[in-house]
Amino acid sequence: MDVDIVIVGAGPSGLCLARSLSGQGLNIAVVELQQLDTIGTPPFDGREIALTQHSASIMKELGLWQLIEPQAISQLRDAKILDGRSQFEMLIPHQLSQYQELGWLISNHLIRKAAYDATQEAIKLNGDIKLILGRKVIKVKASQQGASVTLDDGEQIKAELVVAADNRFSTTRRMMGIAADMHDFGRNMLVCCMTHDVPHDHIAWEWFDYGQTLALLPMNPDPLTGLYRSSVVITVASDEAEELIKLSPESFSQNAKERFGGRLGEMNLISTIHSYPLISVYPKRLVGNRFATVGDAAVGMHPVTAHGFNFGLLGVQKLSQEILSAHKTGKDIGNQSLLLRYERTHRLKTRPLFLMTRLITEIYTKESPPAKFLRTALLHISEKLTPFKKSIALSLTGR
Repeated sequence: MDVDIVIVGAGPSGLCLARSLSGQGLNIAVVELQQLDTIGTPPFDGREIALTQHSASIMKELGLWQLIEPQAISQLRDAKILDGRSQFEMLIPHQLSQYQELGWLISNHLIRKAAYDATQEAIKLNGDIKLILGRKVIKVKASQQGASVTLDDGEQIKAELVVAADNRFSTTRRMMGIAADMHDFGRNMLVCCMTHDVPHDHIAWEWFDYGQTLALLPMNPDPLTGLYRSSVVITVASDEAEELIKLSPESFSQNAKERFGGRLGEMNLISTIHSYPLISVYPKRLVGNRFATVGDAAVGMHPVTAHGFNFGLLGVQKLSQEILSAHKTGKDIGNQSLLLRYERTHRLKTRPLFLMTRLITEIYTKESPPAKFLRTALLHISEKLTPFKKSIALSLTGR
């Protein structure tokens, strides 16, 4: 099989890239290890994705936003940061941005479903995307002359460009000999949906407590009961996470209420609980000979700043712009100068926040007396610095 572009990975970033390139005279193959039932009807995985205003505009351009039920899109109006057991809060109000809200929240499985459906629409309209599901890439070859991937049944697909969009531990990236800096935080993130008595007012919480980090992502009311509903994120040591996930729904609900200091009143678990290890990844290079990375394969963020998929969409937008610009002028879409421009731009937009996130998590997870004093002092000082808070607000909107 000969195509112009092979995308390895049919997650949201990989499918969004295929969708953005469709209808422009390019032939695209998307290879994915998972089967159709998982890709076409993704199961609930606990994760709520905080989308910036910029990401929302990209999703609308690609046709994803229109495929998601409006009641499944929740407003993220403001954000607040808490530290330890103090009642003090640093509020990031939407008024510091130019929008009525900082961003939006959508369940990850709904974004994946919309990406798949938008890709299917492109296939019916343009016929230029081939989905190859249930197959594994076992070899990648790339040089200045051309590129190819070999599948687990021996089939070879030749292309002008190979794009890794599999995951932060990308085997495709490793096959290209690209190393990555990885940091294992030794913690797991438990995510689930819960109802609670006290309204969240569509304010997201990031609570750097002692021995744990808590997050509250405001969702629309529970459609069955009308109760206030949120995505609850509990980050603790990996062994503690294993014990928590074994609790009965009633015990887990009581445990969560106590962890949140009763600030939300009674809390009730209404979904399955999902556990994810906290490991951040940043590759040494984002491109190679006729090879590029997007999504988590390019930047595997710590979730504390909620920029993972937002960075994925930024990468998709920039890479597709470079590819389509070259294609329209008859240039080589796998040209190294094109790929290096993409790499420079994406690094400039992602690496500073990636490093800042590492610094924040280092400061706000240490619990020695000097560290506690520094944490509290920084939060109180930051609350009084309006320009600093405005920069955070603009970052959360993606503008």
